[in-house]
Amino acid sequence: IFMTSTFVFDDVKDAEDIMNFEKHGFIYTRGNNPTLQLFEKRMSELEEGEDAVAFASGMGAISSVLLSLLSPGDNLLVHKTLYGSSFTVAHKLLPKYHITCKSVDFTKPEAVEKAIDNNTKVLYFETPSNPNLQIVNIKQIVNLAKSYSVKVVIDNTFATPYFQKPLTLGADVVVHSATKYICGHGDALGGVAVSKEVDFIQRLKFEYMCELGAVMSPFNAWLMLRGLKTLGLRMRQHEANAMRVANFLESHPKVKSVVYPGLKSFKGHEIAKRQMDGFGAMISFEVEGGLERAKKVVNSVQLAKLAVSLGDCETLIELPAAMTHAGYPKEKLQEFGLSESMIRLSVGIENAEDIIKDLDHALNA
Repeated sequence: IFMTSTFVFDDVKDAEDIMNFEKHGFIYTRGNNPTLQLFEKRMSELEEGEDAVAFASGMGAISSVLLSLLSPGDNLLVHKTLYGSSFTVAHKLLPKYHITCKSVDFTKPEAVEKAIDNNTKVLYFETPSNPNLQIVNIKQIVNLAKSYSVKVVIDNTFATPYFQKPLTLGADVVVHSATKYICGHGDALGGVAVSKEVDFIQRLKFEYMCELGAVMSPFNAWLMLRGLKTLGLRMRQHEANAMRVANFLESHPKVKSVVYPGLKSFKGHEIAKRQMDGFGAMISFEVEGGLERAKKVVNSVQLAKLAVSLGDCETLIELPAAMTHAGYPKEKLQEFGLSESMIRLSVGIENAEDIIKDLDHALNA
């Protein structure tokens, strides 16, 4: 771990050469650091990109990427369901800089094409989406975007590069909240952006990440590198547990509906099978009895933790409309693919039977 804020030069000539990019070297950790550089290299390799830049958080990565690709007068199209903070950036922050944003159902390419205009510069979406796990057909959207010379940015947090590689399907940029599955232990914040375009990543790093001050700590980069060592093992266990939990929930008499890409009843199951190597560990479900009953369930778990975030070794449960997605207008939740009573479950790697017993207890409370 290179825990330093600044780096010593040999002499003034050495400093000038490094500052002018005439030789490789390190100046100041806000711009670059060996530990961060190693993490970026690993993420680039995992996503099959050419370069990457680490950020202090997932939102640092998402905001910086969008700001780097958009200018006043441009139009951004986003999938109708996004993580709460991404929704806020798209619909509240960017319009302050005269960038318009439209929400469209990206599972319907014809609706996306209809929404594209001469000012559209970026299509941004998550797949699976947070929290309703909708699957967007990446190749269809990429082909559509290319025909209009529009960039495609995909948040791959839920799937991770272990289960899905959007760059290989034609996406221009992939972003992650590395806080989640990449870190895997719930003990560090981080974000990352990956692309096959080296010039774009270098501009993103030195004109946005560096100048906006969204740098990842070297210590956090080291924790991310630690997480990557077990990513495959963890994701396989997460998925195996999630499949068992989803089947349990689907057969439970007090559960109204279950959304999990691995279930054959899931609307986007076939697309997920084609573009993903696994279904992940996120489940959304609704219980009979509506909002009050949903609150009772999340308040009654004992093994699972009532908390925001996801991708931890421990199972986490929440009510998105009241927590991670509280920024969505309550009167328009259905329009955005949400509901007040939706429960989001991040299935951990504990013993699957223990998770199921905990949920059964909560459902019968």
